[in-house]
Amino acid sequence: MTGQRGLFISVDGPGGSGKSTVAALVAARLARHGLAVRQTREPSPTPLGQLIRAGTDDYAGMALACLVAGDRHHHLAAEIRPAVAAGQIIICDRYLPSSLVLQRMDDISWDVILQLNQGADQPALAVILNGSPAVIAARLAARGRHSRFERQPGSSQTESDLYTDTATRLAEAGWPVCTVDITTRSADQAAMIVTDRILALHADANPEQP
Repeated sequence: MTGQRGLFISVDGPGGSGKSTVAALVAARLARHGLAVRQTREPSPTPLGQLIRAGTDDYAGMALACLVAGDRHHHLAAEIRPAVAAGQIIICDRYLPSSLVLQRMDDISWDVILQLNQGADQPALAVILNGSPAVIAARLAARGRHSRFERQPGSSQTESDLYTDTATRLAEAGWPVCTVDITTRSADQAAMIVTDRILALHADANPEQP
């Protein structure tokens, strides 16, 4: 794999949209193509990330937004950028789009969230899974509601609407957004769509590779 150019891929969406499942399926599909793949997540698998993941009931508003942004800046420096520089495809389960949804649910403005995350890398592909709020809510109920965001009344509708808005605004800002409607698609079908997009990006980035 030496000499290949890496890619940074983010996967975001409302609670219950299947982010973790789709990310794992995409990674497995890419590995079967012989590509070097690394999976990660946000909050990151570090002590700070674990604190955030366990602390959404304890931290809110600006305090949580700052913790999440700090974790992201460290995550980029310590794991994501080195993996891309080493030629790996790194797939991150949640990234900045999630902050632009969840922190807005916590009454932090779009502009302030962007300021806190200034310097955060733009992914080669920002995947956003979304769909019917009713379907997402049913999947979330079956899985279990973990964070205080997911326990809010009408959270699936709110998240779905905010992800739609976020996808539009990021695309207008030049982000390579890939929105996948999971209303009637299985996780495997969604993963096939995402995998095909990543394979095309990898081929474009590495035209001389077999």
